[in-house]
Amino acid sequence: MTSVIKSYRPVVGEIARAVKPRTILDLPSGEGWLADEVNGADVAIDGIDLYAGQPKGYRRFLAADLESGVPESLGRYDMIVSCEGIEHIANPGLFLKSAKRHLNAGGTLVVTTPNTWYPGARLQYFTRGFFPGFPSLAGKIKPGTHMHIMPWSFPHLYLHLKLAGFGEIALHPCLEEERTHFFEHLLALPMKAYCASKARKAATPEEKRYWNSANHGPPRVKCTTSGVPLAGFSFQPSSQFQLTGSAPMSSSFAHCMRWR
Repeated sequence: MTSVIKSYRPVVGEIARAVKPRTILDLPSGEGWLADEVNGADVAIDGIDLYAGQPKGYRRFLAADLESGVPESLGRYDMIVSCEGIEHIANPGLFLKSAKRHLNAGGTLVVTTPNTWYPGARLQYFTRGFFPGFPSLAGKIKPGTHMHIMPWSFPHLYLHLKLAGFGEIALHPCLEEERTHFFEHLLALPMKAYCASKARKAATPEEKRYWNSANHGPPRVKCTTSGVPLAGFSFQPSSQFQLTGSAPMSSSFAHCMRWR
């Protein structure tokens, strides 16, 4: 049986190797693939998950529902990784703020989630009223079960990260070129022109970085569960995207589509 490596995993591993954290909190931790991505590094990984048990190679594990945020009993970490999890959370603001409290100063938060901003997703929303991977849950709404609740786009996630106190937000691509359709490149052209125009007219460096990230976000990513991780979530087809963010030197952390 052939296993498929999700495209966001190598990207998250690359970020972790660049940041060189000594401690990582992985939530939701699932089967513990993150330990393999940072294999050989001198790093302690703790995990949180509501459905899976303690992964092999993890230092500590806690079964908890992230709807209540990161448990206060945990300490601070150099990096927090949340792959394909935030779309399952009904109160993302509470979750992101609690994650920030558990990051060391200058720490990094990595978040991946399915991307709803690529042309194919927007076309499906136009014709059906629902994004790919986010069907109607009528008759299936059961708290504590595995549901895709909150669809995300780059502007949406960027806003929530800033409100939670993150800075230096960056987008990292999780490419799925083989799943990119020609019509999506055509549909992307008006948005690319719009973002390029906004970048040229930007009044601040932050605004310019924002519009340039939106414009150059790569094509489709395979980060769905995604989470997202995150790929080009903007104009080119991408099923997922990834952001990172950094905590201020006082007390915050970063998110995937990267904050540093």
